Amino acid sequence: MSSIVPLNLVPESAIEQLLDAAFGTDRHGRTAYMIRHGMPWLPALSFGMVDEHGALVGSLQSWPVALTREDGTQTPLIMVGPVAVTPTLQRTGHGRVMMDAVVAAARARATEPLVMIGDPEYYGRFWGFSHEGTGEWNAPGPFEHRRLLALSVDGRAIGGKGMLGPRATVSI
Repeated sequence: MSSIVPLNLVPESAIEQLLDAAFGTDRHGRTAYMIRHGMPWLPALSFGMVDEHGALVGSLQSWPVALTREDGTQTPLIMVGPVAVTPTLQRTGHGRVMMDAVVAAARARATEPLVMIGDPEYYGRFWGFSHEGTGEWNAPGPFEHRRLLALSVDGRAIGGKGMLGPRATVSI
């Protein structure tokens, strides 16, 4: 029996070990890592799954990113993923529970639109993610346009033209 927990209660080393097991140690070169480079994950929208012994068996992180237009202005977004489940428990519903949690939390907070790179057939069917509105988005690495998905959690329109990447921060 597994249960969902806030991911910030889990040691960072356990998260990294799980990500290595689920995606390999070469995962850092993927496009999603480039999009969110340098951003801290968002504790309120990041979840873990622990087994009956307290061991981490799933994790889902969310990240502040943005769509940057040619003029430099940004539309804030939240990138969801990776959705990681220990290989022996994949396809058992752990990822779906974590996705349910992040979408519910984002809707409750009326956050910025969610974005992810994933299978539209799966993420569209269960949560309404779609590639509609992302057709003029670009990313800093290889990706399939049909797999670049977004979900408005509060009815805001999704669209625009630009490059996905880390959010700009301003210090005063």
